[in-house]
Amino acid sequence: MIPKPQITIQDTPIDLARTAADIFSMRANECVAGKGLFFVAISGGTTPGLFHRMLMQEPYVSEIPWDKMHIFWVDERCVPENDAASNYGASKKDFLNRAPISKTQVYPMPGRLSPEDGARKYQKALMEFFHLKYGQFPTFDLIFLGTGKDGHTASLFPGQKALDEMERLVISVKGGDPYVSRLTMTFPVLNHAQRIIFMVSGKNKADIVKTILEFPKARLPAQRIQPLNGTLTWLLDSESASMLSKEHSHEKY
Repeated sequence: MIPKPQITIQDTPIDLARTAADIFSMRANECVAGKGLFFVAISGGTTPGLFHRMLMQEPYVSEIPWDKMHIFWVDERCVPENDAASNYGASKKDFLNRAPISKTQVYPMPGRLSPEDGARKYQKALMEFFHLKYGQFPTFDLIFLGTGKDGHTASLFPGQKALDEMERLVISVKGGDPYVSRLTMTFPVLNHAQRIIFMVSGKNKADIVKTILEFPKARLPAQRIQPLNGTLTWLLDSESASMLSKEHSHEKY
């Protein structure tokens, strides 16, 4: 039986970002204490942006072991990094340009290449970094995800063949808003993580959050995030959690 995810509800998006920063800092320090390094994969979007900017505030910026971490991306739009749609570009503005971390520890997806070449290059980078053989998958210490109003996560959209990819680590897809080519990690990579955090905020996500968490037969991409040997947490604000049944709506931390 797949264990139920933990659901954490905060009042506002700022409170949500602070909770995410707490988790990031604690998990980073925990991993560095245990093995000397911390491997994290992050997402783009408005909600992660608040969280990323929070990392540059105290106490987080001083507590986080920046020199011991390696940052990867869950997905990316195939655009230049100075494009407003670039997840990496947004992350640079939000925190990476100010974070005390070496560029050699930051691994953006190659959005400037053709989608197919970009996917191959990032898969190769992952295999080399994690010393993987074909058929093996990396184990991230922490992955942050979000979901769209259609139930997609990363750049894994409903109804696409990409949902059935079980061998490659990174693939190219086309979809979403804006409707552009994208690079995305696949379900096997995401589900090998030790800890996965969904961050969702806003009233416009309330309906899809309820569907994902309370109607498993919907078979949405976000519902296929089921860590093999890790934990899954949904971080919600009061608006995105507003349609949840009483069974879940009281789970406030």
